[in-house]
Amino acid sequence: MVELQPGALTLEQLQAIHVGGEQLAVPAASRERIRASAEVVQRAAAGNTPVYGVNTGFGKLAGTRIGTNDLAQLQLNLIRSHSVGVGDALVAPVVRLVLALKAASLARGHSGVREEIVDTLLAAHNAGLVPYVPSQGSVGASGDLAPLAHLTLALMGEGEFVVEGVRVAAMPALQQAGIAPLVLAAKEGLALINGTQVSTALALHALFAFEPVLEAALVVGAMTVDAARGSDGPFDPRIHALRGQPGQIDVARYYRALLKGSEIRRSHLQGDDRVQDPYSLRCQPQVVGACLDSLRHAALVLLREANAVTDNPLVFADEHGTEGGIVSGGNFHAEPVALAADAMALAIAEVGAIAERRIAMRI
Repeated sequence: MVELQPGALTLEQLQAIHVGGEQLAVPAASRERIRASAEVVQRAAAGNTPVYGVNTGFGKLAGTRIGTNDLAQLQLNLIRSHSVGVGDALVAPVVRLVLALKAASLARGHSGVREEIVDTLLAAHNAGLVPYVPSQGSVGASGDLAPLAHLTLALMGEGEFVVEGVRVAAMPALQQAGIAPLVLAAKEGLALINGTQVSTALALHALFAFEPVLEAALVVGAMTVDAARGSDGPFDPRIHALRGQPGQIDVARYYRALLKGSEIRRSHLQGDDRVQDPYSLRCQPQVVGACLDSLRHAALVLLREANAVTDNPLVFADEHGTEGGIVSGGNFHAEPVALAADAMALAIAEVGAIAERRIAMRI
């Protein structure tokens, strides 16, 4: 069981969810905050003050008031209208992360949804249900609208799930799992599709997938030094301490550990007149270390985002009434995730580039 502490998820927990097989829950303490937040929205929905996404339209229709009797239909229409993604389905590890991240975000109690919304997200995950979410659609600029709409549509019983690689109708799958389909109340559709959970899950998927590749690159790099009769001088800790870059210091330490006790190296200590090794051997700590620093920073950004509340508007239940209690902002914009993903792409490419140069070198 992984208990999703809202705002305090760890990378280890996220990696376990990504792998699969974990059951998810939210702590009882978070439920009081969820209920308080939902009450603020319910008061706003029953009142006369216009509140974006609660009793108004969306985007350019923010100035259009919606009648009380149409508030639930407004949320339903929002989900249906945005379920327009195309392409292959997102893979199960990504969708598992999306379900968990959305539940954890809503459970922080600043989105104004009822407990049933969070519980349905958790129930679907725990039942092993994977909503069909097309991989191409709007992400990042105004929230991950299209993919999150498809995820929500499945939970409403109108979309589809992927079962053993086959798309199946959502309602029978929910019924078989004993899960009641979602019926949305005021603001709940908006809270479900507004946010960066898909962007974040995709970036985490890339990070987790590259971790074993990076480990292999370090081992292969050390083996190449051995095979090429290279020197371990470039990994001397004094060199890297003078520069002070943490990733470089760590990578040099990894290479020293991997090369320690090598019989191949010992057999070539005498009689080698080479002055220094090629860059692709000698500069591995500098290149891969810089990549490691970049990946670590990206992981930090993504962990912050995994713990964030990124829908709009946001609800502050400790403030009475709707004035000040519901505030419009722009947390749905995924710029931090986008820049982290770009940095990861560069780091991954550079690890591959120096590996290619090792392949091409002549000794």
